[in-house]
Amino acid sequence: MYWVTMTHTARHHAHYHQSGYGHLYQGRYKSFPVQSDEPFFVVCRYVERNVLAAGLCCKAEDLRFGSLHNWSHTGGSLVPLSRWPMSRLPGWIERVNHPVSEKEEEQLRRAIDRGQPFGDAGWVETTARQYNLESTLRKRGRPRKFAQSTN
Repeated sequence: MYWVTMTHTARHHAHYHQSGYGHLYQGRYKSFPVQSDEPFFVVCRYVERNVLAAGLCCKAEDLRFGSLHNWSHTGGSLVPLSRWPMSRLPGWIERVNHPVSEKEEEQLRRAIDRGQPFGDAGWVETTARQYNLESTLRKRGRPRKFAQSTN
């Protein structure tokens, strides 16, 4: 993935005679560790719901080029997609069309914005330590200095 993005960026800058403009993909490509089981399904549901959030259709499975449409219409799949590491939950289409809770939305937004691991609290802490992502768990910026009392 790194080679593809760097090659594309170099060619883009060469074609448009840009020098020193930085990355093309700043803010577009995000990745973060996701715990198996329920958190995995929360993230997948969020991704497949994006067509609803964008107002592109009334039901997520109606968008012809969406992954949910591709999965639910087994007859004529437009693009062969790789299998998930786990089977979809029963009633998956109904779950996707049901709104995401504010708590889930907030946790997902933080994971996306900060690259923070997504899952149960203990798993998040362990994973952040394992992959040196502790900074994603703290607030941004320099820690405040507390005034020292002089006696």
